[in-house]
Amino acid sequence: MPPARGRPILIEFQKTIVDEAGEAAHAATFLRERRIVLETGLRRSRREFSRILVHELFHFVWLRLGNPIRWSYEDVLRAERCPGELGWSAEWRRKALSGADVRSRTRRWREYCCESFCDTAAWMYSGTADHPEFSLCRKSRAVRREWFRKALENRSLSI
Repeated sequence: MPPARGRPILIEFQKTIVDEAGEAAHAATFLRERRIVLETGLRRSRREFSRILVHELFHFVWLRLGNPIRWSYEDVLRAERCPGELGWSAEWRRKALSGADVRSRTRRWREYCCESFCDTAAWMYSGTADHPEFSLCRKSRAVRREWFRKALENRSLSI
């Protein structure tokens, strides 16, 4: 993972985390508070802990990328022709998208792009090579890997 720079982020553990839809979640990120809350059960699995923590950290990266880089990632997603994703948080959002969401860059589309970015970062940098949630085809994985290499790996990440 490229080096990161920025003010400290507080990481806390909590027994139960509920997302905005009332569903159980592994983690929650509070960008303005610079805080990540992780489910206590993640302590039992180094693999899941790493995957979820990298995903949550990359929410801070996405926030500070700047529009031109975010838009170029959106272009990668628009060009994909195979189903699947690299994590559940992006996959359920992708399945809920309509063509109008993509064309109009609705909030639903932008949230999907963010989650896809964070799930892709977790796939690349967490050390977890295989996971049941990794359903994206090889070709699209390769395109995303190359985008990350070009866009992020020769600079420090602003968090």
